[in-house]
Amino acid sequence: MVTTVAHSFELYKDYKVYDIFAEDEQQLRSLYQLHKDNRAYDFLNLARTTKQISKVLVAPQQDAKLRNLLDKNSLNFSLIMEDVSEIILRERLENARDTPPQYPLNVFERYYRHDEINEHMEVLAKLYPHRVFVKTFGRSYEKRPLKVITITNGDVSRDKKVIFIDAAMHAREWITPAMALHIMNELTLNFTNHKELLNDFDWVIMPVVNADGYEYSHEEKRYWRKTRSPSDLEQDCYGTDPNRNFDHYWGWEEGSSPDPCDETYHGEKAFSEPETQVVRDIMHSYGAKLKWYLTLHSYGNLILLPWGHTPELPENYFAMMDVADAGAMAIVLSTGGVYSYGNTYQLIYPTSGDSADYAVSALNVPISLCIEMPAGGFLGFDPPVRQIEDIVLETWIGIRAMAEVVVQKKLK
Repeated sequence: MVTTVAHSFELYKDYKVYDIFAEDEQQLRSLYQLHKDNRAYDFLNLARTTKQISKVLVAPQQDAKLRNLLDKNSLNFSLIMEDVSEIILRERLENARDTPPQYPLNVFERYYRHDEINEHMEVLAKLYPHRVFVKTFGRSYEKRPLKVITITNGDVSRDKKVIFIDAAMHAREWITPAMALHIMNELTLNFTNHKELLNDFDWVIMPVVNADGYEYSHEEKRYWRKTRSPSDLEQDCYGTDPNRNFDHYWGWEEGSSPDPCDETYHGEKAFSEPETQVVRDIMHSYGAKLKWYLTLHSYGNLILLPWGHTPELPENYFAMMDVADAGAMAIVLSTGGVYSYGNTYQLIYPTSGDSADYAVSALNVPISLCIEMPAGGFLGFDPPVRQIEDIVLETWIGIRAMAEVVVQKKLK
């Protein structure tokens, strides 16, 4: 553990974080163009309006160039973190553990590794052998098993509708596997409190889609986003953005990148990644029984609906809005947390080749949503362990409220 901490610490030595302020629409357009043209900068958050702040992570060798570009575009900025390695070290030490985990896992105790999450699912299957089933649907590029848990009410019906939830499509979003683990625990350990959600639906949960990237973000580079497959085009660039690798407007003119070094690289072809192939295969294995697909991401306090490549709306958009509205209202009434929700293209920025859009276009899934969980920590993607509980419990309130609406709807 000490070696891992030191290595991760060194990788972000002297990386800086800036807040950037766009004061009018022209500056906002300039900021978007800067983001589009300069992929060396990792925009942790990109403002959607002039009232919001953009946050960018920059390597020391790129720092002077960024400052010059910001000055050239008359964009005000503020240095908010001089050396990101201080955050990395603090997080690693907080998440370190001297003793093996106890199963079933306490979700709020720390961030768990891929093998621990897989073991947790196996333990739940042993505890509830008539209601819980675990299957390996495939393997990652580095041959890690990609496991999926199915939670039922035990009635062995083969005609059940299906809710499919995945997490950790983007490696650095550690809070999303924690959320997936909590959903598992609620539906198993606390089954009696939620059994109405399982009368007509089975819940299928894939807690770590991007297993290689997730492990790499723990061992090597904390803010890694993509998969870990090498590129034939750029020897020094690794990984594909899995949420730009699905075969719906894949490689579209905006919303992803053809550059293998870019954070939103869409891959050499649709479904080039074994991880996205597995998500696709899970969806298709359930076919018309799949009624709600939910992909967990962070951060942003957003519930995103198709489409990502266009402001046009899918046929079932208003039914999806009913579900999103229920989740957002439940959260604001319980904790005061405010979520925005709507069409992805209009609400944030263009995306192409994403999983939620694919679910609708390929399988006509009636409800297909992406939830961007709340920010935490200093950079948004790094909630300290002490924040896991608040973030997860708040998000569960929204997900459960959305599930109630999905269950009540007569989805065909």
